[in-house]
Amino acid sequence: MIGKSAKSGARRATAYVCSDCGSEHSKWQGQCVDCGQWNTLSEIALEAAAAPVKSGVAQSRRSGWAGKVDPPAITALKDVTVSEESRETTHIGEFDRVLGGGLVHGSVVLVGGDPGIGKSTLLLQAVAHMSQTLPGLYVTGEESLAQVAGRAVRLGLPLEGVHALAETCIERILEQAAPMGPRLIVADSIQTLWTETLTAAPGSVSQVRESAARLVRYAKETGTAVFLVGHVTKEGGIAGPRVLEHMVDAVLYFEGESGSRFRVLRAFKNRFGAVNELGVFAMADKGLREVPNPSAIFLSGSREAQPGSCVMVTREGTRPLMVEVQALVDASPLSNPRRVAVGMEGNRLAMLLAVLHRHGGVAVGDQDVFVNVVGGIRVQETAVDLPLLLAVLSSLRDRPLGEMTVAFGEVGLSGEIRPVPNGEERLKEAATHGFKRAIVPKANAPKSGKVAGMEVIAVERLADALEHA
Repeated sequence: MIGKSAKSGARRATAYVCSDCGSEHSKWQGQCVDCGQWNTLSEIALEAAAAPVKSGVAQSRRSGWAGKVDPPAITALKDVTVSEESRETTHIGEFDRVLGGGLVHGSVVLVGGDPGIGKSTLLLQAVAHMSQTLPGLYVTGEESLAQVAGRAVRLGLPLEGVHALAETCIERILEQAAPMGPRLIVADSIQTLWTETLTAAPGSVSQVRESAARLVRYAKETGTAVFLVGHVTKEGGIAGPRVLEHMVDAVLYFEGESGSRFRVLRAFKNRFGAVNELGVFAMADKGLREVPNPSAIFLSGSREAQPGSCVMVTREGTRPLMVEVQALVDASPLSNPRRVAVGMEGNRLAMLLAVLHRHGGVAVGDQDVFVNVVGGIRVQETAVDLPLLLAVLSSLRDRPLGEMTVAFGEVGLSGEIRPVPNGEERLKEAATHGFKRAIVPKANAPKSGKVAGMEVIAVERLADALEHA
Protein backbone atom coordinates (compact mmCIF):
# COMPACT_ATOMS: atom_id res chain seq x y z
CA MET A 1 0.00 0.00 0.00
CA ILE A 2 2.83 2.33 0.85
CA GLY A 3 4.61 1.48 -2.41
CA LYS A 4 1.46 2.20 -4.39
CA SER A 5 1.00 5.56 -2.66
CA ALA A 6 4.61 6.56 -3.24
CA LYS A 7 4.36 5.51 -6.85
CA SER A 8 1.22 7.57 -7.43
CA GLY A 9 2.57 10.58 -5.47
CA ALA A 10 5.76 10.88 -7.56
CA ARG A 11 4.88 9.75 -11.03
CA ARG A 12 8.07 9.49 -13.04
CA ALA A 13 8.23 10.21 -16.75
CA THR A 14 11.18 9.93 -19.12
CA ALA A 15 11.87 12.15 -22.09
CA TYR A 16 14.62 12.00 -24.68
CA VAL A 17 15.99 15.35 -25.81
CA CYS A 18 18.13 16.03 -28.88
CA SER A 19 21.37 17.82 -28.02
CA ASP A 20 21.45 19.53 -31.43
CA CYS A 21 17.97 20.94 -31.95
CA GLY A 22 16.46 20.49 -28.46
CA SER A 23 13.37 18.58 -29.63
CA GLU A 24 11.82 16.08 -27.22
CA HIS A 25 10.91 12.46 -28.02
CA SER A 26 8.82 9.98 -26.06
CA LYS A 27 11.26 7.11 -26.71
CA TRP A 28 14.89 6.67 -27.66
CA GLN A 29 15.83 6.27 -31.31
CA GLY A 30 19.05 6.49 -33.24
CA GLN A 31 18.13 9.50 -35.37
CA CYS A 32 16.36 12.71 -34.41
CA VAL A 33 13.31 13.08 -36.65
CA ASP A 34 13.44 16.90 -36.51
CA CYS A 35 17.07 17.70 -37.40
CA GLY A 36 18.20 14.33 -38.82
CA GLN A 37 21.30 14.01 -36.60
CA TRP A 38 22.34 10.58 -35.33
CA ASN A 39 23.04 9.53 -31.71
CA THR A 40 22.08 12.91 -30.22
CA LEU A 41 19.18 11.82 -27.97
CA SER A 42 19.83 11.78 -24.23
CA GLU A 43 17.48 10.60 -21.51
CA ILE A 44 16.07 13.12 -19.03
CA ALA A 45 14.02 12.04 -16.02
CA LEU A 46 11.16 14.36 -15.12
CA GLU A 47 9.53 14.31 -11.68
CA ALA A 48 6.05 15.71 -12.10
CA ALA A 49 5.48 16.22 -8.37
CA ALA A 50 9.02 17.07 -7.33
CA ALA A 51 9.43 20.53 -8.84
CA PRO A 52 7.55 23.29 -7.01
CA VAL A 53 5.85 25.70 -9.38
CA LYS A 54 6.06 29.27 -8.17
CA SER A 55 3.50 31.93 -8.95
CA GLY A 56 3.94 33.23 -12.47
CA VAL A 57 6.67 30.75 -13.42
CA ALA A 58 4.44 28.51 -15.48
CA GLN A 59 3.10 31.53 -17.34
CA SER A 60 6.60 32.87 -18.01
CA ARG A 61 7.68 29.55 -19.51
CA ARG A 62 4.86 29.83 -22.03
CA SER A 63 5.81 33.36 -23.09
CA GLY A 64 7.90 33.89 -26.17
CA TRP A 65 11.62 34.57 -26.29
CA ALA A 66 10.97 38.12 -27.47
CA GLY A 67 9.28 39.02 -24.18
CA LYS A 68 5.70 39.66 -23.13
CA VAL A 69 3.24 41.27 -25.47
CA ASP A 70 -0.02 42.10 -23.63
CA PRO A 71 -2.43 41.52 -25.17
CA PRO A 72 -1.07 39.62 -28.21
CA ALA A 73 -2.66 40.91 -31.38
CA ILE A 74 -2.07 40.85 -35.12
CA THR A 75 -0.58 44.18 -36.20
CA ALA A 76 0.19 45.58 -39.64
CA LEU A 77 3.93 46.12 -40.01
CA LYS A 78 3.39 49.62 -41.42
CA ASP A 79 1.75 50.58 -38.11
CA VAL A 80 4.66 49.35 -35.98
CA THR A 81 6.80 52.15 -34.59
CA VAL A 82 10.43 51.56 -35.51
CA SER A 83 13.12 53.35 -33.54
CA GLU A 84 16.79 53.52 -34.40
CA GLU A 85 18.94 50.94 -32.64
CA SER A 86 20.63 52.48 -29.63
CA ARG A 87 24.23 51.27 -29.28
CA GLU A 88 26.76 51.54 -26.49
CA THR A 89 30.49 51.36 -27.11
CA THR A 90 32.45 48.70 -25.26
CA HIS A 91 35.54 50.96 -25.42
CA ILE A 92 37.27 48.08 -27.25
CA GLY A 93 37.42 48.96 -30.93
CA GLU A 94 37.76 45.44 -32.33
CA PHE A 95 34.94 44.21 -30.08
CA ASP A 96 32.67 47.01 -31.31
CA ARG A 97 33.52 46.09 -34.91
CA VAL A 98 32.47 42.45 -34.45
CA LEU A 99 29.25 43.54 -32.70
CA GLY A 100 28.39 45.74 -35.68
CA GLY A 101 29.37 49.14 -34.26
CA GLY A 102 28.62 48.67 -30.57
CA LEU A 103 26.35 46.83 -28.17
CA VAL A 104 22.63 47.15 -28.88
CA HIS A 105 20.34 47.64 -25.88
CA GLY A 106 18.31 44.50 -25.17
CA SER A 107 20.50 42.26 -27.33
CA VAL A 108 21.70 38.81 -26.27
CA VAL A 109 25.19 37.77 -27.41
CA LEU A 110 26.57 34.22 -27.11
CA VAL A 111 30.38 34.04 -26.87
CA GLY A 112 32.05 30.63 -27.33
CA GLY A 113 35.62 29.40 -27.50
CA ASP A 114 38.14 26.90 -26.18
CA PRO A 115 38.99 26.92 -22.45
CA GLY A 116 41.52 29.60 -21.54
CA ILE A 117 41.32 31.45 -24.86
CA GLY A 118 40.15 34.70 -23.23
CA LYS A 119 36.32 34.77 -23.17
CA SER A 120 36.01 35.75 -19.50
CA THR A 121 38.94 38.16 -19.77
CA LEU A 122 37.42 40.06 -22.71
CA LEU A 123 33.97 40.31 -21.13
CA LEU A 124 35.39 41.41 -17.77
CA GLN A 125 37.34 44.13 -19.58
CA ALA A 126 34.18 45.22 -21.40
CA VAL A 127 32.10 45.32 -18.21
CA ALA A 128 34.77 47.29 -16.36
CA HIS A 129 35.11 49.90 -19.13
CA MET A 130 31.35 50.20 -19.71
CA SER A 131 30.47 50.40 -16.00
CA GLN A 132 31.47 54.08 -15.97
CA THR A 133 28.37 54.89 -18.04
CA LEU A 134 26.34 51.64 -17.98
CA PRO A 135 25.55 49.73 -14.74
CA GLY A 136 26.87 46.18 -15.21
CA LEU A 137 26.51 42.87 -13.38
CA TYR A 138 29.02 40.05 -13.79
CA VAL A 139 27.41 36.72 -12.83
CA THR A 140 29.90 33.92 -12.27
CA GLY A 141 29.00 30.29 -11.84
CA GLU A 142 32.52 28.87 -12.21
CA GLU A 143 34.66 31.18 -10.07
CA SER A 144 34.42 32.82 -6.67
CA LEU A 145 34.07 36.57 -6.30
CA ALA A 146 37.63 36.70 -4.95
CA GLN A 147 38.94 35.10 -8.15
CA VAL A 148 37.03 37.53 -10.35
CA ALA A 149 38.20 40.52 -8.32
CA GLY A 150 41.79 39.23 -8.32
CA ARG A 151 41.79 38.90 -12.11
CA ALA A 152 40.40 42.42 -12.48
CA VAL A 153 43.17 43.78 -10.25
CA ARG A 154 45.86 41.93 -12.23
CA LEU A 155 44.49 43.38 -15.45
CA GLY A 156 44.51 46.88 -13.97
CA LEU A 157 40.79 47.40 -14.63
CA PRO A 158 38.73 50.13 -12.96
CA LEU A 159 36.52 48.49 -10.33
CA GLU A 160 34.32 51.50 -9.61
CA GLY A 161 30.74 50.65 -10.51
CA VAL A 162 31.45 46.98 -11.30
CA HIS A 163 29.11 44.56 -9.51
CA ALA A 164 29.46 40.77 -9.33
CA LEU A 165 27.28 37.88 -8.20
CA ALA A 166 28.30 34.26 -7.56
CA GLU A 167 25.08 32.34 -8.25
CA THR A 168 23.82 29.63 -10.60
CA CYS A 169 20.05 29.59 -9.97
CA ILE A 170 18.41 31.70 -12.67
CA GLU A 171 15.46 32.67 -10.44
CA ARG A 172 17.74 34.02 -7.73
CA ILE A 173 19.91 35.82 -10.32
CA LEU A 174 16.92 37.68 -11.75
CA GLU A 175 15.60 38.34 -8.25
CA GLN A 176 18.90 39.96 -7.26
CA ALA A 177 19.14 41.90 -10.53
CA ALA A 178 15.63 43.39 -10.32
CA PRO A 179 16.30 46.02 -7.59
CA MET A 180 19.73 46.92 -9.02
CA GLY A 181 18.44 47.40 -12.57
CA PRO A 182 21.66 46.60 -14.49
CA ARG A 183 21.87 47.57 -18.17
CA LEU A 184 24.47 44.89 -18.88
CA ILE A 185 24.64 41.30 -17.57
CA VAL A 186 27.41 38.76 -18.21
CA ALA A 187 26.52 35.11 -17.44
CA ASP A 188 29.69 33.02 -17.14
CA SER A 189 28.78 30.41 -18.14
CA ILE A 190 25.35 29.38 -19.43
CA GLN A 191 26.16 25.69 -18.85
CA THR A 192 26.35 26.26 -15.06
CA LEU A 193 22.91 27.91 -14.74
CA TRP A 194 19.78 26.01 -13.72
CA THR A 195 16.14 26.73 -13.03
CA GLU A 196 13.96 25.50 -10.17
CA THR A 197 11.16 24.62 -12.58
CA LEU A 198 13.10 21.61 -13.92
CA THR A 199 14.54 18.64 -12.07
CA ALA A 200 17.24 17.84 -14.62
CA ALA A 201 20.88 18.31 -13.64
CA PRO A 202 22.61 21.64 -14.39
CA GLY A 203 24.29 21.56 -17.80
CA SER A 204 21.67 19.28 -19.32
CA VAL A 205 19.91 20.20 -22.54
CA SER A 206 16.66 21.24 -20.88
CA GLN A 207 18.37 23.30 -18.16
CA VAL A 208 20.58 25.19 -20.62
CA ARG A 209 17.67 25.86 -22.93
CA GLU A 210 15.30 27.08 -20.21
CA SER A 211 17.92 29.18 -18.42
CA ALA A 212 18.88 30.88 -21.66
CA ALA A 213 15.21 31.47 -22.50
CA ARG A 214 14.66 33.20 -19.14
CA LEU A 215 17.62 35.51 -19.74
CA VAL A 216 16.51 36.26 -23.30
CA ARG A 217 13.02 37.18 -22.11
CA TYR A 218 14.49 39.37 -19.35
CA ALA A 219 16.71 41.15 -21.88
CA LYS A 220 13.85 41.87 -24.29
CA GLU A 221 11.44 43.03 -21.57
CA THR A 222 13.88 45.34 -19.75
CA GLY A 223 16.22 46.42 -22.56
CA THR A 224 19.22 44.93 -20.72
CA ALA A 225 22.10 43.69 -22.88
CA VAL A 226 23.18 40.14 -21.97
CA PHE A 227 26.41 38.27 -22.73
CA LEU A 228 26.28 34.46 -22.42
CA VAL A 229 29.58 32.55 -22.19
CA GLY A 230 29.27 29.10 -23.75
CA HIS A 231 31.49 26.04 -23.47
CA VAL A 232 32.56 24.31 -26.67
CA THR A 233 32.64 20.64 -27.57
CA LYS A 234 35.70 18.80 -28.88
CA GLU A 235 34.35 19.36 -32.40
CA GLY A 236 34.52 23.13 -31.82
CA GLY A 237 30.78 23.89 -31.56
CA ILE A 238 29.05 25.45 -28.58
CA ALA A 239 27.95 22.77 -26.12
CA GLY A 240 24.25 22.32 -25.48
CA PRO A 241 21.25 22.39 -27.83
CA ARG A 242 21.65 24.08 -31.19
CA VAL A 243 18.41 25.93 -30.46
CA LEU A 244 20.53 28.11 -28.14
CA GLU A 245 22.18 29.72 -31.17
CA HIS A 246 18.77 30.51 -32.68
CA MET A 247 17.51 32.18 -29.50
CA VAL A 248 20.26 34.79 -29.25
CA ASP A 249 20.89 37.84 -31.44
CA ALA A 250 24.60 37.24 -32.08
CA VAL A 251 26.98 34.28 -31.90
CA LEU A 252 30.69 35.07 -31.53
CA TYR A 253 33.51 32.51 -31.57
CA PHE A 254 37.01 32.95 -30.21
CA GLU A 255 39.66 31.31 -32.40
CA GLY A 256 43.41 31.02 -31.97
CA GLU A 257 46.34 28.64 -32.21
CA SER A 258 47.50 27.10 -28.94
CA GLY A 259 50.71 28.83 -27.92
CA SER A 260 50.02 31.88 -30.07
CA ARG A 261 49.41 35.24 -28.44
CA PHE A 262 46.94 36.33 -31.10
CA ARG A 263 43.20 35.73 -30.80
CA VAL A 264 40.52 36.12 -33.47
CA LEU A 265 36.91 36.91 -32.56
CA ARG A 266 34.54 36.03 -35.42
CA ALA A 267 30.80 36.71 -35.73
CA PHE A 268 28.91 33.71 -37.12
CA LYS A 269 25.51 35.28 -36.53
CA ASN A 270 24.58 38.90 -35.94
CA ARG A 271 21.13 40.42 -36.25
CA PHE A 272 22.58 43.91 -35.85
CA GLY A 273 25.71 43.76 -37.99
CA ALA A 274 27.73 41.96 -40.65
CA VAL A 275 28.21 38.20 -40.45
CA ASN A 276 31.79 36.86 -40.53
CA GLU A 277 33.10 40.16 -39.17
CA LEU A 278 36.54 39.69 -37.63
CA GLY A 279 38.22 41.23 -34.60
CA VAL A 280 41.89 40.58 -33.82
CA PHE A 281 43.37 40.70 -30.32
CA ALA A 282 46.75 40.05 -28.77
CA MET A 283 47.00 38.45 -25.32
CA ALA A 284 49.25 40.57 -23.07
CA ASP A 285 49.97 40.74 -19.35
CA LYS A 286 47.17 43.32 -19.00
CA GLY A 287 44.59 41.24 -20.82
CA LEU A 288 43.46 41.26 -24.43
CA ARG A 289 44.78 44.18 -26.46
CA GLU A 290 43.15 45.06 -29.78
CA VAL A 291 45.21 44.94 -32.96
CA PRO A 292 44.19 47.91 -35.16
CA ASN A 293 46.18 46.72 -38.23
CA PRO A 294 45.71 42.94 -38.39
CA SER A 295 47.13 42.64 -41.91
CA ALA A 296 50.60 43.35 -40.53
CA ILE A 297 50.56 40.36 -38.16
CA PHE A 298 49.27 37.92 -40.78
CA LEU A 299 52.11 38.73 -43.19
CA SER A 300 55.58 37.26 -42.82
CA GLY A 301 58.09 39.33 -40.89
CA SER A 302 60.44 39.15 -43.84
CA ARG A 303 59.35 40.71 -47.15
CA GLU A 304 61.85 38.63 -49.10
CA ALA A 305 60.17 36.29 -51.57
CA GLN A 306 60.22 32.66 -50.43
CA PRO A 307 59.38 29.52 -52.44
CA GLY A 308 55.94 28.14 -51.66
CA SER A 309 54.53 31.45 -50.40
CA CYS A 310 51.86 33.71 -51.88
CA VAL A 311 50.13 36.70 -50.29
CA MET A 312 46.39 37.10 -50.84
CA VAL A 313 43.74 39.66 -49.91
CA THR A 314 40.78 38.09 -48.17
CA ARG A 315 37.69 39.92 -47.02
CA GLU A 316 36.33 39.34 -43.53
CA GLY A 317 33.12 41.17 -42.77
CA THR A 318 33.51 44.79 -43.80
CA ARG A 319 37.28 45.03 -44.31
CA PRO A 320 40.00 43.38 -46.42
CA LEU A 321 42.88 41.53 -44.76
CA MET A 322 46.29 40.55 -46.08
CA VAL A 323 47.20 36.94 -45.29
CA GLU A 324 50.03 34.68 -46.41
CA VAL A 325 49.29 31.26 -47.91
CA GLN A 326 52.14 28.75 -47.66
CA ALA A 327 52.48 25.45 -49.49
CA LEU A 328 54.99 22.62 -49.21
CA VAL A 329 55.19 20.05 -52.02
CA ASP A 330 57.48 17.07 -51.44
CA ALA A 331 57.92 13.59 -52.92
CA SER A 332 55.68 11.17 -51.07
CA PRO A 333 56.99 7.82 -49.77
CA LEU A 334 53.40 6.58 -49.56
CA SER A 335 51.29 4.97 -52.22
CA ASN A 336 48.51 7.41 -51.32
CA PRO A 337 50.08 10.92 -51.05
CA ARG A 338 48.85 13.14 -48.25
CA ARG A 339 46.77 16.29 -48.67
CA VAL A 340 46.80 18.43 -45.53
CA ALA A 341 45.15 21.87 -45.32
CA VAL A 342 45.32 24.11 -42.24
CA GLY A 343 43.18 27.24 -42.35
CA MET A 344 41.01 26.15 -45.28
CA GLU A 345 38.80 23.26 -46.37
CA GLY A 346 40.68 20.07 -47.17
CA ASN A 347 38.25 18.88 -49.84
CA ARG A 348 38.72 22.11 -51.76
CA LEU A 349 42.49 21.56 -51.76
CA ALA A 350 42.07 18.15 -53.42
CA MET A 351 39.69 19.62 -56.01
CA LEU A 352 42.06 22.50 -56.87
CA LEU A 353 44.99 20.12 -57.31
CA ALA A 354 42.94 18.18 -59.84
CA VAL A 355 42.19 21.44 -61.72
CA LEU A 356 45.91 22.30 -61.62
CA HIS A 357 46.72 18.99 -63.30
CA ARG A 358 43.95 19.05 -65.88
CA HIS A 359 44.04 22.71 -66.96
CA GLY A 360 47.48 23.84 -65.80
CA GLY A 361 49.54 20.85 -66.89
CA VAL A 362 51.17 20.53 -63.45
CA ALA A 363 50.99 17.04 -61.92
CA VAL A 364 51.40 16.55 -58.18
CA GLY A 365 49.77 13.13 -57.96
CA ASP A 366 52.91 11.54 -56.49
CA GLN A 367 53.66 14.45 -54.13
CA ASP A 368 52.62 15.22 -50.57
CA VAL A 369 50.95 18.65 -50.47
CA PHE A 370 50.72 20.65 -47.24
CA VAL A 371 48.95 24.03 -47.18
CA ASN A 372 48.87 26.50 -44.29
CA VAL A 373 47.32 29.93 -43.79
CA VAL A 374 49.77 31.90 -41.63
CA GLY A 375 48.57 33.45 -38.38
CA GLY A 376 45.96 30.88 -37.39
CA ILE A 377 43.23 32.55 -39.44
CA ARG A 378 40.73 30.40 -41.33
CA VAL A 379 39.91 31.54 -44.87
CA GLN A 380 36.41 30.50 -45.87
CA GLU A 381 35.99 32.32 -49.20
CA THR A 382 36.88 31.14 -52.69
CA ALA A 383 39.33 34.00 -53.30
CA VAL A 384 42.02 31.73 -51.83
CA ASP A 385 41.94 29.40 -54.87
CA LEU A 386 44.36 31.25 -57.13
CA PRO A 387 46.99 32.15 -54.47
CA LEU A 388 46.89 28.57 -53.19
CA LEU A 389 47.70 27.11 -56.62
CA LEU A 390 50.42 29.72 -57.18
CA ALA A 391 51.99 28.76 -53.84
CA VAL A 392 51.84 25.06 -54.75
CA LEU A 393 53.52 25.74 -58.10
CA SER A 394 56.18 27.88 -56.42
CA SER A 395 57.01 25.13 -53.94
CA LEU A 396 57.07 22.44 -56.63
CA ARG A 397 59.52 24.45 -58.75
CA ASP A 398 61.41 25.66 -55.66
CA ARG A 399 61.25 29.14 -57.12
CA PRO A 400 59.64 32.14 -55.40
CA LEU A 401 56.97 34.24 -57.03
CA GLY A 402 57.74 37.76 -58.17
CA GLU A 403 58.74 40.07 -55.35
CA MET A 404 55.90 42.03 -53.69
CA THR A 405 53.25 40.06 -55.58
CA VAL A 406 49.68 39.57 -54.38
CA ALA A 407 46.91 37.43 -55.87
CA PHE A 408 43.28 36.54 -55.38
CA GLY A 409 40.56 34.86 -57.43
CA GLU A 410 38.27 31.84 -57.66
CA VAL A 411 39.30 28.92 -59.88
CA GLY A 412 36.52 27.04 -61.66
CA LEU A 413 36.54 23.35 -62.56
CA SER A 414 37.06 24.21 -66.22
CA GLY A 415 40.17 26.25 -65.43
CA GLU A 416 38.60 29.71 -65.68
CA ILE A 417 39.47 32.44 -63.16
CA ARG A 418 36.27 33.85 -61.72
CA PRO A 419 35.93 37.28 -60.06
CA VAL A 420 35.39 37.80 -56.34
CA PRO A 421 33.47 40.62 -54.59
CA ASN A 422 35.12 43.98 -53.79
CA GLY A 423 38.09 43.48 -56.08
CA GLU A 424 39.15 47.13 -56.27
CA GLU A 425 38.99 47.48 -52.49
CA ARG A 426 41.30 44.48 -52.16
CA LEU A 427 43.79 46.02 -54.59
CA LYS A 428 43.83 49.29 -52.65
CA GLU A 429 44.56 47.38 -49.43
CA ALA A 430 47.49 45.62 -51.11
CA ALA A 431 48.84 48.91 -52.44
CA THR A 432 48.64 50.40 -48.95
CA HIS A 433 51.04 47.70 -47.72
CA GLY A 434 53.53 48.36 -50.51
CA PHE A 435 52.74 45.59 -53.00
CA LYS A 436 53.68 46.44 -56.59
CA ARG A 437 52.22 43.55 -58.57
CA ALA A 438 48.85 41.79 -58.50
CA ILE A 439 47.50 38.73 -60.35
CA VAL A 440 43.70 38.99 -60.35
CA PRO A 441 40.66 37.86 -62.38
CA LYS A 442 40.03 39.95 -65.48
CA ALA A 443 36.63 41.06 -64.19
CA ASN A 444 38.27 42.46 -61.02
CA ALA A 445 40.83 44.57 -62.87
CA PRO A 446 40.25 48.35 -62.66
CA LYS A 447 39.52 50.18 -65.91
CA SER A 448 42.79 52.12 -65.70
CA GLY A 449 44.79 48.91 -65.28
CA LYS A 450 46.69 50.28 -62.28
CA VAL A 451 45.96 51.14 -58.68
CA ALA A 452 48.29 53.59 -56.93
CA GLY A 453 51.31 52.55 -58.97
CA MET A 454 50.57 48.82 -58.79
CA GLU A 455 50.88 46.65 -61.89
CA VAL A 456 47.66 44.67 -62.27
CA ILE A 457 47.86 41.45 -64.31
CA ALA A 458 44.34 40.40 -65.32
CA VAL A 459 43.90 36.74 -66.30
CA GLU A 460 40.98 34.67 -67.54
CA ARG A 461 42.45 31.14 -67.47
CA LEU A 462 44.55 29.26 -64.95
CA ALA A 463 47.25 28.62 -67.57
CA ASP A 464 47.66 32.39 -68.06
CA ALA A 465 48.07 32.94 -64.32
CA LEU A 466 50.73 30.21 -64.09
CA GLU A 467 52.72 31.87 -66.87
CA HIS A 468 52.96 35.11 -64.86
CA ALA A 469 53.85 33.33 -61.61
